[in-house]
Amino acid sequence: MEIVTKIAPIILAIIMLGLGLGLSIKDFTRVLKYPKDFFVGFICQLILLPIVAFCIAIALNLSAPIAIGLMIIAAAPGGVTSNVLTKFANGDVALSITLTAVVSLLSVLSVPFIVITSANLLDVTILTDISMTGIALKMALVVTVPVIIGMIIRSFAENFISSKINIINKLTGWLFVVVFAAIWVEEKDNIFTYLAQAGFAVLILNVVMMTLAYFIAKKFVSGIPQQKCIALECGLQNGTLAVFVATLIFDDIAYVVPTGAYALLMYITGFIFIYILRKSN
Repeated sequence: MEIVTKIAPIILAIIMLGLGLGLSIKDFTRVLKYPKDFFVGFICQLILLPIVAFCIAIALNLSAPIAIGLMIIAAAPGGVTSNVLTKFANGDVALSITLTAVVSLLSVLSVPFIVITSANLLDVTILTDISMTGIALKMALVVTVPVIIGMIIRSFAENFISSKINIINKLTGWLFVVVFAAIWVEEKDNIFTYLAQAGFAVLILNVVMMTLAYFIAKKFVSGIPQQKCIALECGLQNGTLAVFVATLIFDDIAYVVPTGAYALLMYITGFIFIYILRKSN
């Protein structure tokens, strides 16, 4: 797993820099203008998603690596992909960007807490030299700092960055592919076994969570675009961040595979979900 361990933090930092380039202060102040829509999405993604993942891990009696891998992907924030597909679905893109931005910055605290707590509950041993604070600090270097740098760069070159944001989003998408290509190369002999073990669990998590989030949003948010946004935010996670966390805490590639399986499935289910929404509307 040497290649993945080396490239994951670098690529994640570049992806988060790209996220920061697409953000401005208004993406954070929007929380104050539309608090109800934001907090429904926030609770679904940051609280309900990990709870659903933990219940699935228990119900399916998953092996330790698959169960923790599932929790890692559930703890990860949404990524740029969720913003793009929300736009494609005619959802509330501004809300999507705000949720991605806020949850991504909070992930330096929420991800270590969720992963270590779930590992303790599942009796999985964490490396003795890894602490919640240590994970948070390392995540801050590759998540928070690049996002802030990206926002600063945008503030000095607003027009230029705005005109290039589609190119930046495409680049971050391809970097995401590079990480999983590296996993495939390093673990080609075992990858299908791991995917077979993790595939069913991540599919259930993805479909159940998008469906739950959609109907919860239908009950509490202001309109259909916000429902679409929240459902997609809960179904499209930042796989590169999940890979980084998995390789930071564990030496076994089996902990990384659920993130890869989820990354493959979420595009398929995401587009099917959008198709169903468009037909129903």
